[in-house]
Amino acid sequence: MGALRSMTRFFRTALTGLLFAAAIGLSACSLSNGGSPPIATSDAGRFLTQATFGVTDADISSVQAIGYGNWIVQQQAIAPTGLHQAYVDARLLQLQAATPGATLSPNQFYETFWAQAATGQDQLRQRVKFALSEIFVISMVDPNVDVRGAASYYDMLGANAFGNYRNLLQAVTLHPMMGNYLTSIENQKEDPTTGRHPDENYAREVMQLMTIGLYKLNDDGTTVLDGNGNPIPTYGQSDIQDLAKVFTGMSWYSPSPTNSTFLGGNRDSNADVKPMILYPNYHSISQKTFLGVTIPASTTPDPAGDIRIALDTLFNHPNVGPFISHELIQRLVTSNPSPAYVNRVATVFNNDGTGVRGNMAAVISAILTDAEARSSTLASANTYGKVREPIVRMGNWMRTFKATSASGHFLFSSTSVPTSLDQSPLTSGSVFNFYQPGYVPPKTRVGGLGLTAPELQIVDEVSTAGYLNTMQNTIGSGIGSGNDVQSAYSGELAVASDANALADRMNRLLLNGSMSATLKSKILTAVTSVAIPGGTATQAQINAALLNRAKLAVFVTMASPEYLVQR
Repeated sequence: MGALRSMTRFFRTALTGLLFAAAIGLSACSLSNGGSPPIATSDAGRFLTQATFGVTDADISSVQAIGYGNWIVQQQAIAPTGLHQAYVDARLLQLQAATPGATLSPNQFYETFWAQAATGQDQLRQRVKFALSEIFVISMVDPNVDVRGAASYYDMLGANAFGNYRNLLQAVTLHPMMGNYLTSIENQKEDPTTGRHPDENYAREVMQLMTIGLYKLNDDGTTVLDGNGNPIPTYGQSDIQDLAKVFTGMSWYSPSPTNSTFLGGNRDSNADVKPMILYPNYHSISQKTFLGVTIPASTTPDPAGDIRIALDTLFNHPNVGPFISHELIQRLVTSNPSPAYVNRVATVFNNDGTGVRGNMAAVISAILTDAEARSSTLASANTYGKVREPIVRMGNWMRTFKATSASGHFLFSSTSVPTSLDQSPLTSGSVFNFYQPGYVPPKTRVGGLGLTAPELQIVDEVSTAGYLNTMQNTIGSGIGSGNDVQSAYSGELAVASDANALADRMNRLLLNGSMSATLKSKILTAVTSVAIPGGTATQAQINAALLNRAKLAVFVTMASPEYLVQR
C-alpha cells in the first residue's frame, strides 16, 4: 500500500478545495421522460446510487431487465428485513452470556445498521428510512435515548417508509424515544398555582422540522411573500404554546397505568419500545388554538381526540407536501431541486391519483422516477447533484464491494469524530440533524450561485483528512474491531491485470459512467505502479499484486471529488 499512502497526500491537500468549489443543484427546466427501456448501464447505476446504499452488478442487471418503476414496486413489496430491535435484544443476551451484567452500547445499533445497509435486500427501504431519520431526528448523543429504544425507533421509520405520512407522524409522536429526546414524555398540563407550563419542545419542532417549516410555501416549495416582499411565518409563539397543551398526558407504556408509571415508576420492561400511552388526568382541558383551529375547553380530558385533531391539522396543512418532498429529494437525489420538480412530487403527496394524501410509496416513486432525477443530460451539469454524506460513502463501499463480517456482527464502533467519518447513524448533535437543509457554505461558488449544499456543513480540512485516512485503512485492511469488516474484491481481482478494465469497473460501480479522463489517468498511474510479478513468482505473489491494484483503484476513486459529489 506504499503507493496508496503517497497518493493520499495529494488528495488530502486537493479535496477540500475541490469539494467547496463544486456547485451542486439545478436550475429550473423542463424535460421529457427518458426513462423507458432499454436502460443504459450508467443510467441504471445513477438510479441505484439514489435508491440504495451501493450499486452492484446484480442490481444494475435487475433494473435494466424490469425498469425503474417495477424495481421500485418490487422493493416496496419486500417486508422490513433484519429488524434492529430484534438484533440488539439478541446481542444483549450474547453479551450477558459472556459477561454477566453487560449492557447495550451504541455499538450494537451501529452493528445492525451497517449490516442492513450492506446486506439488506430491502435496499430502497434502508435508504429511505435513513433519509427519514435525518428529518424525524432522535440522537443517541442524548443519554436519555437508549440503544434498544433507538433500534425500535429506527424500525418504526422503516415500517412507515412506504405507508401513509399521517401514520408516520402519529408513530413518531408517540414513540418514547421521541418523547425522551424532545421532552414530550411525562409532559403535564398547565398549573396556574405553581406557574407550570407544558413543555414546548415537541410542539415547536414537529412544526418547524417535521411538517410545515418556518414559512408559508407555494406547492413548488418557493416561499410565499407578503405585500412587502417578506416571507410569511407559518406559526407564532401562541401556536407553539397551545399545541404544547395538546401534547400533555403522554407517557410511559404500562399495562396498569398509574400516577407513578406516568412519572416513570414501576417501568414496564418494554416501555422504551412500546408507544407512549395517554394519561387523561395529566392532559390539559383548556382551550387550544393553533394554526387556525380551536379545540374548545372541556371538563373532560380527551388526549386522544386532541392529538388526532392536532396531527390531522398538521397533516392537512398545504405546506407539508412541498416541505417533505423537498427534504426527501435533497436526501436522495439533489440538493437544489427545481421548483417544478418539487411541485410534481408535492402534487403526488397531495393526491396519489386515487384521492389519497400522504402516500409515501407514491411520493418515493415520484421522486426517483421524475424526469429531473433520471436525466443523464442534467446529471452531467456541474450544478447538479449532492455531496455524498460519509455514512452513505461507507455504505457504498460495503455494499458495492460485498464486504463481509468475520464475526457475523459487523463490529463497528463510533465513526463520529472528525478524524474518522465525522458521522454515525442516529448521533446528530441536535434535532437539526448533522447539517441543515438550507446550509450555504460561506464564501464559496455554491453561495454565489444561490445554491445550498447541506452536507458541506460537516466538511472541513479535518473531516476531509479523516475520511481519507479512514477509507485508506478500510479499503486496505478493513474496519471495525479487529478489522472485522473486509472486502475480498472478487469482482475487481477478476480484471485487475488490465488497468483499463479495472478503471472502467470503478466508473461503472462508483461513478455511473461519468469518470473524467483526468481521474482515469490518475487511477491508471496508481494501478500500473504495482507491477504484476512474472518469472518465478508464486501465485500468492501475483494475487497480492492484483489485490493491491484493486485496492488502489477503489481508494483513488472514492477519494476523488468526482465520487464525493453524487450526480
